[in-house]
Amino acid sequence: MSKSKSIESEALSSRMRAAVSLAWALFARKVGGGLVEINKEASMQLQFSYLLQQLLPLIAFHRTEKFVLELETGVTLDNSTCEIDVLFTGSSESAKHRIAMELKCYRTLASSGGKRGATDIFMKDVYEDLAILERYVEVGHADEGIAFVMNDMERLVRPTDRSAKCWRYDISHGATFGPAQLSIPIGGKAVSIELRRTYVLEWIQHGSFWFLEAQGRTQQCAVGDAKNTHV
Repeated sequence: MSKSKSIESEALSSRMRAAVSLAWALFARKVGGGLVEINKEASMQLQFSYLLQQLLPLIAFHRTEKFVLELETGVTLDNSTCEIDVLFTGSSESAKHRIAMELKCYRTLASSGGKRGATDIFMKDVYEDLAILERYVEVGHADEGIAFVMNDMERLVRPTDRSAKCWRYDISHGATFGPAQLSIPIGGKAVSIELRRTYVLEWIQHGSFWFLEAQGRTQQCAVGDAKNTHV
């Protein structure tokens, strides 16, 4: 694990970031192994947050350190009210760090048992989550933003055909994009998405599910400048 994501780092922010990735890895393993049942984003959010909560005592190294998880935190963004799916805050006498997280779940069968459609909307929504995470950082609601996505459709991860317009919102394994302005309508509705960071998507598979952890980087960081920070 790199220094920027070391769970035993002296830096509060590094420990927090590492704990988030570890919780996601454990979540993916448990869902893929059938120990945790996820049928929609609400259950995904709760189960992932539960695992992260269990790690918080392990990353507290000093008496002054405090960690808090909040779900559906209301914030104001561009004159509208938004809710951050999961907000992870850490503080000590000398530091404070906040990580905003957005979660997306797509399953072939909806929680009602019916077959789910609208994969194009799901793909577009992933991009919208990335954009809103950038905005949370830009306006000061968080210091980092991370998107977590799971689905059970291999064709979204390893497509054989990208001719449909929805693939402008490419979420396949290895997809690289940003900065970008995206405006191709999806589902008959106008779209306006601005991404100021660079993204490289790397899915992992456990069982019949695919899992993605995505975080934007500055262009300089994307080509190896370790001094630049993540979104």
